Amino acid sequence: MGAESARAELVLDARAGLGEGPLWDARSSALLWVDIMAGLVHRFDPATGTDVTLDVGQPVGAVVPRAAGGYALAIRDGFAVIDADGSPMRIVARVDDDRPELRMNDGACDSRGRFWAGTMHLHEVPGAGALYRLAPDGNVETMLQDVTVSNGIAWSPDDTVMYYADTATQGIDAFDYDAESGAISNRRRVATIEDGAGSPDGLVVDEEGCIWVALWEGWAVRRYSPDGALQRVVNVPAARVTKPAFGGPALDELYITSAAPDAADAEQPHAGGIFRVRPGVRGLPANAYAG
Repeated sequence: MGAESARAELVLDARAGLGEGPLWDARSSALLWVDIMAGLVHRFDPATGTDVTLDVGQPVGAVVPRAAGGYALAIRDGFAVIDADGSPMRIVARVDDDRPELRMNDGACDSRGRFWAGTMHLHEVPGAGALYRLAPDGNVETMLQDVTVSNGIAWSPDDTVMYYADTATQGIDAFDYDAESGAISNRRRVATIEDGAGSPDGLVVDEEGCIWVALWEGWAVRRYSPDGALQRVVNVPAARVTKPAFGGPALDELYITSAAPDAADAEQPHAGGIFRVRPGVRGLPANAYAG
């Protein structure tokens, strides 16, 4: 029997160049997301259809809530915090700011409020990036090296497994995860995306422990079981699908960001938009940065 399929529908015709990093902020009942190279943090309210932006002045790969208020960001120069009204932005920790050819990409917070985010070369030079972990006290540790395109980061519901995608490897990997120390070990492959189906981008885990991964140039989001079985496909009317996130008051809606093609494409007039589907399963609440 093949995987079940569904289709996501457009909810915001954002026309983003590189829409990424959606995350449901329960405090404001809004979807946070970023347009990376434009340096914009967005806050989309599905109830009203309004979408407001904060211009952070440099590429921004990820946004997460901050426990003390406002947001924490993974920006080109490292990690930063910003108030919800956009002022002021303060650098918490610089990362590779002497290497302008790198930028931060996808990120997420673990259950203890640590902010994980990785880097990539602007021209995707193999192995040029790394995965970093920002502690609440502002200390940064390098968790992985030789990363090409650091992408999806999420944890199992029981907090014992961390999932990760370096897009260039064409797969989703798992690590044993120690929530107390934040250590990762025993890297292994969970699922490999077959040739012609796109490449793994951002990912999220649902309350049943299954992994939802966006497929760049794959027109879809897929759901995999923890043992790597393909269970469901959500078709998206855009080729460059970047990341899914569970949202809505009950976390029973799946929001999906996308990026624009290099040239106008009549087959995907709403590429760069935000899409949504009701997947029949709930997600997990997003963690906030504790610093």
